[in-house]
Amino acid sequence: MVTLDELFATDALLSADEREIRDTVAAFATQRLRPHVADWFEAGTFPARDIAPELGALGLLGMHLDGYGCAGMSATTYGLACQELEAVDSGIRSMISVQGSLAMTAIHMFGSEQQKQQWLPELAAGRMIGCFGLTESDFGSNPGGMRTIAKRDGTDWVLTGSKMWITNGSVADVAVVWAQTEESGKRVIRGFLVPSDTPGFTTQQMNRKLSLRASITAELTFDGVRLPADAVLPQSRGLSSPLACLSEARFGIVFGALGAARDCLASTIDYATTREVFAKPLAAYQLTQAKLADMAVEFGKGQLLALHLGRLKDRGEITPEQVSAGKLNSTREAIAIARQCRTILGANGITLDYPVMRHANNLESVLTYEGTAEVHQLVLGRALTDANAFR
Repeated sequence: MVTLDELFATDALLSADEREIRDTVAAFATQRLRPHVADWFEAGTFPARDIAPELGALGLLGMHLDGYGCAGMSATTYGLACQELEAVDSGIRSMISVQGSLAMTAIHMFGSEQQKQQWLPELAAGRMIGCFGLTESDFGSNPGGMRTIAKRDGTDWVLTGSKMWITNGSVADVAVVWAQTEESGKRVIRGFLVPSDTPGFTTQQMNRKLSLRASITAELTFDGVRLPADAVLPQSRGLSSPLACLSEARFGIVFGALGAARDCLASTIDYATTREVFAKPLAAYQLTQAKLADMAVEFGKGQLLALHLGRLKDRGEITPEQVSAGKLNSTREAIAIARQCRTILGANGITLDYPVMRHANNLESVLTYEGTAEVHQLVLGRALTDANAFR
């Protein structure tokens, strides 16, 4: 039998260094994370404090950023790392996406030199954990309507409001929080660094989830949180700042979701070749092979698109619309593959003894966060027609 990588010869498109780093991450994920992930998912927990330093030691936190203890790896290498981590669980990839592509990227892109020196080395090493507070209970796809506000009081800022669905929120040492401000009579969205021990800043872990259970999700509340003048990210000006960070996270999902799809396919192929039905392997039936072939083709096309987008990003040529196309394709096809794999596994597919239903549940969230499928359809529609259909 050939593997999915062999079927599409994708290894030939990678450099020796890219393959080595991918294989190192895959080994860590297989040995350290995979044996525990079903238990974490069932318990609705994730030992972020224990795992973060290990991810930091591998250089995976903010790995695409330069300086300040960050690894400075290529975008393609970062994508491949995301794929190997999400092949274990989407929640684990979410943790490094939020830490590196959202919180650390915001500080790296919009922070002062002092802020970078203070926070980035600790976050890169995993000695500290960060989160990214943009989404609110009533403002997901329309973040510009946020109600969280920051008002001047002398030289200080006073932050009031709340954020919802925040990965790492209740274990974070620092939150990057986006809020409405008024400057020179104009409404401006700015980013603020809020240490977790700041008076008035509280978090509440969100439980009863059916998706991303091996991930920490929280609500953040700011009750008159007083922040010094140097808490603001000085280069953050407008909604384009958090959206630039979101584009970095979406890029990781382009690769990551395919990792979940690959794991579903691999486990399903293994099951189908060993499971006997009517005295022959399930894999020997035409309907099973047709399903596997169709899923493999969609996975292969997604992998080739992801690698192409990685090369574009490494050359500094990628556009937000191209990231949207990749995110839309990878998440949509990955969840379709997970659901189809479940049909082949039958009743066994709904248990945590196999990863398929866990991946399918996780992908329900991945399909939605960092821009829903519908939002990315409208992004592409606007690019193709020059007509804005968002409103």
